[in-house]
Amino acid sequence: MPRVRATLSFVLLAFAWIQAACAAPFAVRIGEMRIALDAPPGFSDTQFTGSPRLNDIAASLTSASNRILLFALEDADLRRFTLGDPIELRRYLLIATPRAMEMQSLSLNAFAALVAASLPQEGGPGAAPQDLKAYFDAQPPGRLNAIGTLKSDPERASMLFGTRLPPSRDEEPTRYLVSSRTLLLMRGKPLDILVFSRYERPADLEWVRGATERWIEELRRLNSR
Repeated sequence: MPRVRATLSFVLLAFAWIQAACAAPFAVRIGEMRIALDAPPGFSDTQFTGSPRLNDIAASLTSASNRILLFALEDADLRRFTLGDPIELRRYLLIATPRAMEMQSLSLNAFAALVAASLPQEGGPGAAPQDLKAYFDAQPPGRLNAIGTLKSDPERASMLFGTRLPPSRDEEPTRYLVSSRTLLLMRGKPLDILVFSRYERPADLEWVRGATERWIEELRRLNSR
């Protein structure tokens, strides 16, 4: 019993530590500028763990030329990871910035050029097919397909993407992933913002849309001061 109590106390302390580490916005330095970041409600940044495994997952989601600023898992997934259990990776988030531009202060024209070079010029509003699974099944597995555009303005460009994931085992059911990618100009610095969700039903794509919009709004609010 004393060993059980000690283990339970350790787990509770670990959860409290995670909540304290992830509960508040934090600042990152990009060149000479400090940018405030925060994960949306229900998600926690994983940078504080120092886990090579989580770092490898985050690195696989963005270009090697980017510096990762935030990689967030759902709170339940982070708890599983802390306990040594497999994580589900049903939904997750990432923010990065191009290393080569960290010391630059981008003008609107320079940011527009970055958007044009980084995002496909297709997949306009309302372009998402009605039957996404059938559409993804007709595409090569693993290919990222543009399926729509979110709101855009001179300091922000967002697009929706989706893919059919390559099977990891022959007997495994087909898996699909939808995501958004947003390039956001924040205090002259470009942020590359990604929101991912496993796709099982249309509500998952709507979650990506809503989560992206709310997160962008919150990041802008944090940095409006």
